[in-house]
Amino acid sequence: MTDPSAVAEYVRARRADVDAALANLLPSPPECPAPVADAMRYSLTAGGKRLRPVLCLASAEAVGGDRAAVLPAACAIELIHTYSLIHDDLPAMDDDSLRRGLPTLHVVAGEGMAILAGDGLLTEAFHVLSKLPGDPVRVLRAVRLIAEAAGPVGMVGGQAIDLACVTPDPQGRTAPPLDAGGLSTMHAKKTGALIRAAATAGAVLGGGAEPQIAAIDRAAAEFGLAFQIVDDILDVEGDSAQLGKTTGKDAAAGKPTYPALYGLDQSRRMASDCIARARSVLSAANLGDSWLLGIGRWIVERRN
Repeated sequence: MTDPSAVAEYVRARRADVDAALANLLPSPPECPAPVADAMRYSLTAGGKRLRPVLCLASAEAVGGDRAAVLPAACAIELIHTYSLIHDDLPAMDDDSLRRGLPTLHVVAGEGMAILAGDGLLTEAFHVLSKLPGDPVRVLRAVRLIAEAAGPVGMVGGQAIDLACVTPDPQGRTAPPLDAGGLSTMHAKKTGALIRAAATAGAVLGGGAEPQIAAIDRAAAEFGLAFQIVDDILDVEGDSAQLGKTTGKDAAAGKPTYPALYGLDQSRRMASDCIARARSVLSAANLGDSWLLGIGRWIVERRN
């Protein structure tokens, strides 16, 4: 199912499902103090592509699972992603003032409340995951996948590599510049890990057979790499208003990126190659007619 208009409508519909579920997911006053409740909701409801939860739902469908049953897990993954954006934008990290077309949370609510809101979203995600229905063995496996992707061997580790590249330590030293292998490792952790876990967890919770789960895992790893390559390209030639975030900051900060290492044309080819490899893997597992490949193509062709 790769017709662009059909894929766009599918993504729009699943995004609407996720947004509706997220609206009722967070704790509210008086149980949750209003300042942190408002801060969490500000960032969570600011928009966004909802790529990770959409991939989770599409993967569950691809293996014949019940999309509605997997929706809470998809929402939990979006809570984790939003927490990571809040912390990524902090002055101690990327020091960004624009996210999803709005002022970043630390600009609006202060740095301390932004940290607490991020902490709250992360921990609330695992509260949601702890209540998932279904086979407890599959649920535990999915929670383990998501936790690993979000933690020090995944997203947190990737951010640590990124930070070390541009931020001197207390002795004034920065890490050596990343080569191609280092760049790939950093982004497989920082960006790719949660994208991969979202899709794989969806297949697990959807009741997928092991060959199906393995194929979706491999394809999602390609989607994660393609997403980061395109993100790096858009940072060079995208428009801040369309992207909803500041462009050109990576180059200004001297951050390692795919265009910096390979150039724009080669980076575009690399992103397309990712989708070609994903297509091969999904087709071999008889998953080529699912929505997954269309979502992969959307990742490469997006302009925001």
